[in-house]
Parts: sequence; C-alpha cells; structure tokens
Amino acid sequence: MSVVRIALSQFRPAKGEYQDNVSRIGAVIGQAAQLDPKPDLVVFPETATSGYFVEGGVKELAVTAGTLARDLAAAYQGRAIDVAVGFYERFQNHIHNSALYVTLGKKKPEVRHVHRKVFLPTYGVFDEERFVDRGQDGVRSFETGWGGKAAILICEDAWHSLAATVAALEGAQLLIVPSASQARGPGEDDDCAGEALPASVVRWERIVRGIAEEHGVFVALANLVGFEGGKGFPGASAVIDPTGRVIARGPLFEEALLTADIDLDSLTTARSDSPLLADLQSALPVLTKSLSGKNQNERVKFDPATNGSPAPHALTRSPTPLHAVEFQERDPLAIDPELTRRWLVSFLKDEVVRRRGFKKGLVGLSGGVDSALTAFLAAEALGKENVIGVRMPYRTSSPESLEHAQLVIDKLGIPSVTVDISDAVDGYLKQVGDVDPHRLGNVMARERMIVLFDLSAKHKALPLGTSNKSERLLGYFTWHGDDAPPVNPLGDLFKTQVWALARHVGVPEAIVGKPATADLIKGQTDEGDLGVSYLHADRILYHLIRGEEPRGFTKEEVEIVRKRLDSTHWKRRLPTVAVLSQTAIGEFYLRPVDY
Repeated sequence: MSVVRIALSQFRPAKGEYQDNVSRIGAVIGQAAQLDPKPDLVVFPETATSGYFVEGGVKELAVTAGTLARDLAAAYQGRAIDVAVGFYERFQNHIHNSALYVTLGKKKPEVRHVHRKVFLPTYGVFDEERFVDRGQDGVRSFETGWGGKAAILICEDAWHSLAATVAALEGAQLLIVPSASQARGPGEDDDCAGEALPASVVRWERIVRGIAEEHGVFVALANLVGFEGGKGFPGASAVIDPTGRVIARGPLFEEALLTADIDLDSLTTARSDSPLLADLQSALPVLTKSLSGKNQNERVKFDPATNGSPAPHALTRSPTPLHAVEFQERDPLAIDPELTRRWLVSFLKDEVVRRRGFKKGLVGLSGGVDSALTAFLAAEALGKENVIGVRMPYRTSSPESLEHAQLVIDKLGIPSVTVDISDAVDGYLKQVGDVDPHRLGNVMARERMIVLFDLSAKHKALPLGTSNKSERLLGYFTWHGDDAPPVNPLGDLFKTQVWALARHVGVPEAIVGKPATADLIKGQTDEGDLGVSYLHADRILYHLIRGEEPRGFTKEEVEIVRKRLDSTHWKRRLPTVAVLSQTAIGEFYLRPVDY
C-alpha cells in the first residue's frame, strides 16, 4: 500500500475515568471508520485512557496491554483498522507510560507493538519518574496492518535525537508521537500559516519537522487537549512529511479528528534528494567506535609538513570589514492577547464546567481591572447569563469603584448582586476592638469571600479568582481572602499583561487606565503601598523567579521586590502539616485537585 490515510484524535480524557475514556475512544474509532476513504490508522495521544497528571492515581488506572486491547475491541465493532493509544500500563509488576498499537476489527485484536516511554521528564511541572518506570526495551520498529513499518516515541522520547535515529535505522517509515505536552510560553508565529501558537507548540513542530527531514520519515504527532489542574494541553496535532513540511495541523484547545494522506513512495524521493539516513547508515560504525572510550586519551594523528612551499609574508591589505547586527531583544512580558484570550476562555470552560460540573460563575467586581477582565473572560466562556457579578462595598469604598463595577455589569449584560458588607465588618470589629487599617482591610477581604462562597451555595455558581501573578508573587493579597476562589484565570499573568489583555477584550478604558488600588483604605494605591511601579516590579519579578539578577533598575527597587518575594512564600502554599505517617496528604497520598 503506497498511500496511507492517518487520523489523529485530539482527545480530551475524563480525568481518572478509564472505562468512560475507552468507551469514547471506541466511539471516535467508529466515527473515523465511517469516513470515506476510511483511515488505515487512528492515533490517540499519550495517556488518553486516564488523563496525564494523575500522580499517585496511576496505580489505580494502569492496565495490562492485553486488557486495553480487549476493551478497545469491545468498544469498537467495525471494519479492520489500526489504532495507537497512549495509556498507563501494568507490565511484569512494573507501571509504565506506554502506547499500544493494535489492529481491531478482526475476531481477536492483534497487538502489534507496545512502546514503553524511555525518557521520563522530571523538571518543571513534570515528575513522571516518581510514578512510573522507564521502559527497558528501547525503540523498535514493527510491521503494521497497512503493510508499512512504524515506530512509536512517546512525548519526551522525541526530544532526544538518538531515539528518532534508532527508529529510522530500524526501518520505520512513520514515527508515531503520542504526546501530553502542556502549552507553555507566549504566542509565537513561526511559519505557522500566520497563526500565533504557544511557544511550546512552535518548539514541538521544530523538533518533529527536524526529525522528519533528517531521517526522511513521516511523523504523526497526536496531542491531548483540555486542562488538568490549570495546565492546558493545546492540541495542534500535526502530520509532517519527509521533507519537514507540516501537511496537516489540528486546532488549538479543541477536540478534533484530523486526517491526512501520506504517500510512502515519496520517502524514496525525499531520501534520494537528501540522503542523510543512508549517510548515517554508512558512517555509523565510524561514529560508534568512540563510544568504547578506548582511544579517548590518544593524541591526534597527522602527517608532518612535507609538500608545497612555506607561506609568503602576508601582503599589505585593508582589514576585513566587521559586520555586526544586533537584534532587538524581545520584551519577555509581551503576550499575544488573542491567543491568551482563547487560552483562558478554554481554561474556564474546562475547569468550571467540564471538571467541576458548574454551569455558573461568580465574580466579585471591585471596579478594578483584574475583576473586570475575569468577568469578561467568564462571560465568553460560560455565557453572560451564567456569570453573576457581585458588588460588595464597605461604607468607605470609593463611589467610583461601585460605578466602574456597574459599568462592567452593564456592558456585559450579566446578572448582578450588591451586598453591603459594612454591618458585618463593623459588627465584628466592634466586639474585638483596637482596629487598625491593616486589620480592617484583611477583615473586609475575608468578609467578601464569605459572601462569595455563601452566594456560591445559593446560586450553585463557582467563585472565580481575580488575583494576578504580580500580587501573588509580591504577597499583596489577603491569605484566605482574595486568593480563596478555587479557579483563577489571571494567576499566571503579570499586572502589565492583565492591562494588555483587558484592553484587547474591551474592558472600558476608564477601568484599565486608572491607578490600581485595593480600595481598602481611602487614597490607597497599589504602587504607593509597594513603593515601586508595576512596570518595574513585573520585570524585576520576571528575572528573580528565573534565578537571574535584574538589571536596569535602582538597587532600592530590586531590594523592595526581592524582600517581598522572599518573605511571602508561605502565602502561596497550603498550611504546613506535620508529617507523621507514610500516607500524609500531599506528600505520599497524591491526587491532583481534578482527579
């Protein structure tokens, strides 16, 4: 068979629900099998049967390859078709992150290959090696149901060039890459048909395009979609031809079934035009000689000068002109506002509706830009009729704050509630006495959370957070107060990024352009309290949290920000619990919040 049709499923698994996911996978295979022409292969992402970030839950969700093959056969009753599915596997008393390749539609499912992930990431948000074992069988090619040879690399495996090289040397014509790589980084447009993509997606495409072009193979990258604990899987699955060209790409943050035809005969042309794989096969014995280490300390061998004549004295000539081009440094805090909007709207849809089962959201509207932006994003994600704006003034609150909160309510057309917290706050403080502005502000912030969570129970609506990354890093919030809502779309955006996104989505300029204030004390402003502008604080924070020394700022500004950052770690964590057992919550008993 020369032309092979591939279908890639951008799949959103139900977290921790093996049976439900296998049933849905079967339905997707059935949908693919009805296409004309019918695909020869359907590829699902890494950990499609469970979700990726299940932590200690892998022991409950891991199944044998035989079990998964049996369950897929039961879920799909159609014509013969090859299927590749990522799953957590039980194998010889070990647990692996694996991918099953099976031919379905026969009397008995034919398991053709199981790849067990070799490279397990343990950096950033990843801690895979804590929960699964490394595959010990390396990378192998195998015969498929459509007559060609394929190999599988799971996510991180593909980032290591040697793995793809081994697969190509083993004769693979198609590299299947199931992935559960979360979206990271600001938007980039890197020859992606003018569409801004998360930086991690652009980098992924560079990797797989390089693999395809170097080895003269097709690559099928199938990525998860959806959010798990705030970490978003972007989709953007892709099929790459052996010249490194993207011939199909899936949408961002949406489930989709992507199809593409690959012509195996084109491998001959690609490998003839760029015979890198043939060169590698010839040179491999020479390259691997040095791996033994036997000749590591030998001096280089060369012949002495015997031919020609000594070089003449250098002739007088003008010096070679120097040519230096300085590229303008990209603003590290620049965001693509449209991509960010889509990202956060998808996040709210997943985390509020799909993960937690709420239809409605509550936003405490202070009249400031953060709460206004949250309301705008929530109205798009949930529908304006499902977002309740809550104004919670205290007797000293600025009238402008109430007006600006109402401006958001009116512009979005969302339902609203106004609860005056003056009596509740004053009644408590009257009993305890000795009021100071700091305590008053904290009581107000916590009283507002009491209101939001009570209204949450009344309206069956989830409170949505409004704190930005700058406030969280500087500790400029009330612990268990304004940081309390369980879902926060703005928590990884610096204040200056919030302003940029707010303008993009249409938050009124009267709100975006005014000085930021918590409005807890008359005349108070954020920058007045902090002693440094957000424009500078955000950039200082950016460098400090990356372990870099900020440059271009006064020593006083840097120290203000550094002191706040270093002294407020406790506010960004759950309470410290004495660990007494081997089942301590959050240390040994590990389940993600959305499991």
